[in-house]
Amino acid sequence: MLKLPKDHGASLPASLARRGFLIAAAGSGFTLAFLRADTVLAAGKAAKGPAVIPAAPVFDPGIWFEIDRQGLVTINIAKAEMGQHIGTALARIVADELEADWTKVKLRYVDSDPKWGLMVTGGSWSVWQNFEPLSRAGAAGRLALVEEGARLLRLPVSACAAKSGVVHGRGRSITYGDIVRRGKLGRHYTPEQLLSIVLKTPPQRKLVGRTVQALDVPAKTNGKAIYGIDAGVHDEIEGLVYARPKIPPTRYGSMVVSIDDSAAKKIRGYLKSEALIDPSGTVPGWVMVYADSYAAASRAADLVRVKWRAGAAAHVSEQDILHYGAKQIADPALGARVVNDEGVEQAFAGAGLTLERHYTTATVLHFQLEPVNAMAQLVDGVWHIHAGTQWQSLILPVLAKALRVPESQVVLHTYLLGGGFGRRLNGDYCIPAALGAQALGRPVKMICSRADDARFDSPRSPSVQHLRMAFDAAGKVSAMQHEASAGWPTQALAPGLLARDKQGHPYDPFAIAGADHWYTVGAQRVRAISNDLANSSFRPGWLRSVGPGWTNWAVESFIDEAAQAAKVNPLDFRLSLLQATGRNAGSAPNAVGGAQRLAQVLLRAAEKAGWGKAMPKDTGLGIAATFGQERDMPTWTACVARVRVDRSTCMVQVERLTMVIDAGTIVDPDGALAQAEGGALWGVSMALHEGTAFLNGEVRDTNLASYTPLRIADVPELDIEFINSHEASTGMGEPPTTVVAPAIANAIFAAVGARVRHLPIRPEAVLKGLDRYGAV
Repeated sequence: MLKLPKDHGASLPASLARRGFLIAAAGSGFTLAFLRADTVLAAGKAAKGPAVIPAAPVFDPGIWFEIDRQGLVTINIAKAEMGQHIGTALARIVADELEADWTKVKLRYVDSDPKWGLMVTGGSWSVWQNFEPLSRAGAAGRLALVEEGARLLRLPVSACAAKSGVVHGRGRSITYGDIVRRGKLGRHYTPEQLLSIVLKTPPQRKLVGRTVQALDVPAKTNGKAIYGIDAGVHDEIEGLVYARPKIPPTRYGSMVVSIDDSAAKKIRGYLKSEALIDPSGTVPGWVMVYADSYAAASRAADLVRVKWRAGAAAHVSEQDILHYGAKQIADPALGARVVNDEGVEQAFAGAGLTLERHYTTATVLHFQLEPVNAMAQLVDGVWHIHAGTQWQSLILPVLAKALRVPESQVVLHTYLLGGGFGRRLNGDYCIPAALGAQALGRPVKMICSRADDARFDSPRSPSVQHLRMAFDAAGKVSAMQHEASAGWPTQALAPGLLARDKQGHPYDPFAIAGADHWYTVGAQRVRAISNDLANSSFRPGWLRSVGPGWTNWAVESFIDEAAQAAKVNPLDFRLSLLQATGRNAGSAPNAVGGAQRLAQVLLRAAEKAGWGKAMPKDTGLGIAATFGQERDMPTWTACVARVRVDRSTCMVQVERLTMVIDAGTIVDPDGALAQAEGGALWGVSMALHEGTAFLNGEVRDTNLASYTPLRIADVPELDIEFINSHEASTGMGEPPTTVVAPAIANAIFAAVGARVRHLPIRPEAVLKGLDRYGAV
């Protein structure tokens, strides 16, 4: 069973607390690798493994990076690149401490191998998890190079230092390349020695936090970048067959009754159609259509007629899921109590004022630019799967089960992703390609059409939430309760990562994070409920921001409503609850300052946006705050949305978003800004435009004609600022997404007095709010 470390912030692939570090000469090369502290390996043994050592001498860290004779530094990236410049960010961390010449650094996105440990890119974890271990890897390499450089220069080590790929001392110097070519590198670090290495202070850094060229941009702009959909297209792969699937009417329980391919046989290049037999249960009821080109496979698939016996979900629609969730919330015995303070019932029983609200969200699709695809090929008894994936370690055992082979006989080759957003955490699309190749005895490249991709998506589940707040006789908040029902992606895809409450009840931490907010509200209760109907009707997936995409929507909308009930300015009300005491005080190393830092970004965002100033008619400012995805890696984010509502059409125009973010140390300023901009715009998209519904077990919208993400004409002005901080780096991919929708909803209320409680916000909901509150 797949499990993350308890803090799931332990470095991948090595924990500095358990392993040592070895730099040693071996054969014609040099190796630097992690060792267990209680293990002694000879240099020759350390060089052995799946990687091929070049004939020319090379300083090869094996796990982290290698340096060749010319001083070229190749940094291994075990994370997926999907537009977030993660390779550049991680390479900066290594190269800064290594004192590498940035113009001589390149990236290598690695294939699956046990030596990389748990391979996953998600949760905004990559920089947060890897900053310290990569820093220490780079620093250890630099120290070894300085020591050997000093020997070659015949100088004491104390007289030498490294700078930009060169070791200097007393007016003399030697490049890293020359050290590799001429030297005899050898050094072993114990875990204690690794941890004792003094890392650079922020002012000493030359790459981290500085403006430098992103290493992945040139290839993306000149056409040389290779994405999963490109794999095999331009290669001479003998016997390669293309495939497009016929996807059954329900995700689970569908069975093929008959296949009629008589019309498809008229398509030139068409080969055959057949039902897949899947021991892993990933793609039940799938039919694959094969041809000698994708164009032929796609045309033929449109002509193949399949009859299925559908699963039970064929009778399930969106409102059924939402209604079921509401019934679950009404049963206090269901679910897990993630936060469960004493005194909740007493506070509500003795309250001078109570507030109670329900919030809902619709199904959301990923609709990444590149539809899911995979190529599978058997080579010398080993299955090679080529695809863009975010979580190699999750799908590898499933591939082995589907193919009925040991996991050691499966290698997953990772490519650039044409968008991931959580969809490619679930590598289920690798399974049909592998099964097709196994059945045909030939390499198979499967590509889903846009509609196939939508129907096969692992969407963000619809959600139902119930929030209550109690005020005592003096008007002070004395209790708050938050209950949420939704499909749980972790339960569906990685049940080993489910957490448990104090009574042992399981819950999906990624489906309730955000409800455990940083406001001090007296006695607090948070209850998470798995929507069984959603889980059995489709496969819930992680989508950028995951749980906070709906929990933060409810919390920050509710806080505004509570401020209204208390007759307090929404900003002042939030600040009064951000007391930085008790569990909200924060802790080292990731949450230093706690709620105080959230208050800081709120105040700065309000100041920049002109909070409190008079607005034009039907225009309003709305404010919201979030800490991102998880309390143990908070990215403090505040947003003020300025919106204008057209009363005649009830259309909402977002004119400006002002966002202030405290993510600790910013490693890649340009990349962080790009992620914040993209996250903010997706927040607008999901607030006003995106959203579909289940109808009889299938998503209603399967293409971008009816599923309408944010268009360029509707993009607001963005004003994004980062707090200058030297605290621990936290995540940037998701927090900006979660804070936008409630800020927009709160701004709508400020503009015209209409309160909306469902995402996406449609004009008819605004009109209903206008009518209800008499604001016409």
